[in-house]
Amino acid sequence: MTTSRPDPSSPRWVRIAAPAAVVVLALVALWQLYVTVSGIRPQVLPSPARVLGQGWAHRDDLAAHTWSTLQVTIIGFAVSLVVAWALAIVVDFSPWLRRALVPLFVVSQTLPIIAIAPLMIIWFGFGLLPKVLVIALATFFPMAIGLIEGFAAADREAGALLRSMGASRGQVFRYVRLPSALPRFFTALRIGITYAVVGAVFAEYVGATSGLGIYMSTQKNSFRTDLVLAAVLVTAALSLALYLLTYLVERIVAPWALTTGNRT
Repeated sequence: MTTSRPDPSSPRWVRIAAPAAVVVLALVALWQLYVTVSGIRPQVLPSPARVLGQGWAHRDDLAAHTWSTLQVTIIGFAVSLVVAWALAIVVDFSPWLRRALVPLFVVSQTLPIIAIAPLMIIWFGFGLLPKVLVIALATFFPMAIGLIEGFAAADREAGALLRSMGASRGQVFRYVRLPSALPRFFTALRIGITYAVVGAVFAEYVGATSGLGIYMSTQKNSFRTDLVLAAVLVTAALSLALYLLTYLVERIVAPWALTTGNRT
């Protein structure tokens, strides 16, 4: 008689999520207790119950603005992803370009988004382009550097073996350097996707006609702190959902990467 093996992933996910869930619940309980005991005005600090209640009451508006932010995030992140891959591959094939471009990538991260975003609005208006550019600036660096370092960390002996068998540089890249870069790339992807949502919201906050950023700005001006916090909660949920989605993509594209770095 055979017995089915227990799913090893469930206990692991419980062990990972439980501590964070306990901390969050404790903080929410303290928040609710403080608001109840202090009698502070909801315009200053609403209770968690009020935030959830008003968020649900205005769910249609929140959903419309969330969809607008999600669209901008996906488009901007897709542009950043394509540019990061293209430049990382070019840099990997040219040591001279690596020395020339990598310092520029680093310099690009010294530009404060809080100062660049208003300029994008001034230069390109309130349409899609300025928000896409802000997201690209916020997310390009981690993915490009993750790929460049991943390519460089490829097994030299495996590459030498392929070259001794007559493989071209492109074949060595395809069969050795590219697979070795994917674990680092997906780590960078997870960092980038969270930056993308923050970049989109900030760009909308500076200037937009729809999106969670402009929704927060409008509600703040109306002293609806509860709806501002409801939008913050939706933003956090959106970031978390996209973050978890990267694991699904990784499992499909590069399942071996999930076991890299002791991730069993």
